[in-house]
Amino acid sequence: MSRARTARRIAAGAAYGGGGLGLVGAAAVGLVVAEMQFAKRTVGTGLPDPPRADGLYGSEFGGPELSPGPLRFGVLGDSTAAGLGVRRARQTPGALLASGLAAVAERPVELRNVALSGAMSDDLDRQTGLLLDGDAPPPDVCVIMIGANDVTRRMPPTQSVRLLTAAVRRLRLAGSEVVVGTCPDLGTIEPVYQPLRWLARRVSRQLAAAQTIGVLALGARTVSIGDLMGTEFAANPREMFGPDSYHPSAEGYATAAMAILPTLCAALGVWPESDRLDVSRNEDMLPLAKAASAAAGQAGTEVTGARGAWALLKYRRRRRVPGEDLTGQAEQTGGAAPNGAATGAGNGGATGPAGSPRATGVTSQGQ
Repeated sequence: MSRARTARRIAAGAAYGGGGLGLVGAAAVGLVVAEMQFAKRTVGTGLPDPPRADGLYGSEFGGPELSPGPLRFGVLGDSTAAGLGVRRARQTPGALLASGLAAVAERPVELRNVALSGAMSDDLDRQTGLLLDGDAPPPDVCVIMIGANDVTRRMPPTQSVRLLTAAVRRLRLAGSEVVVGTCPDLGTIEPVYQPLRWLARRVSRQLAAAQTIGVLALGARTVSIGDLMGTEFAANPREMFGPDSYHPSAEGYATAAMAILPTLCAALGVWPESDRLDVSRNEDMLPLAKAASAAAGQAGTEVTGARGAWALLKYRRRRRVPGEDLTGQAEQTGGAAPNGAATGAGNGGATGPAGSPRATGVTSQGQ
């Protein structure tokens, strides 16, 4: 069965109450899960809690007392969203995205990260409540990164998608824009060997495609995480993954943030849009299921709803400048800015929470 058809069946099962549809055969899933558990035992999980990065970014663009005030940005999800594996708050994906958003929008950004290490999609209801319950206004935009633990802990994919769409629905009804970083490619993890690496990749991509189908109907956008770090990992595994060889390093998180940031900005209308599709970057308009499947197979691809059952594939990920050192840059700037946006922002970029250095921006090629 094609990935598009499988993803469509999973999403339909999530929408209409099905719960037993598997991604691949039960025996194959069992092997993948066993291998993942072995991988975790092999690499160990003795990492400290991720640093807290909540706070105001881009304060040079105006304080909270100035109208219209800071953009409110929420981050939900699992250990990847939380930034497990890095030591400094400014290296977490939430901080990188908040810094970049502030630089592009030329407006301060108030970050609140409620992601939890080890979380599955059934924790999204609690996390959403943390952002929406209370007297504070809802976030202007949220990023959700979830799915890996659903696979390794054998949550039925229809249930996984149903829980994700329920959280997205709550956020959308509250007035928030939503960007979902879909399930990463578990086949890139070093201790997982063939043929289980292929199975892990297949399981991950099928769930990612089903997540896209589920949330696009609610007006959200998705960015495929997939094997975003796959090419770089193959060449530099000790740079892209952290000390446990399972979670990303600062370089890995910066790579993921660069892929998500343009879509995050586009969701708020602060990223330049073009009516023309760049075929050289595999941009296209496709039926939703085919678009979701194609995005799952090409990391860094945005999928957004177009007309009816059609969706747009956009490849907004910035192209790296030769010789650019993202890890060092994250250390020095506290954030990443796409496509030269920060360098032309007047004040020179964004700042992180108190004590963080100013982000000077980065140059780039293409959109």
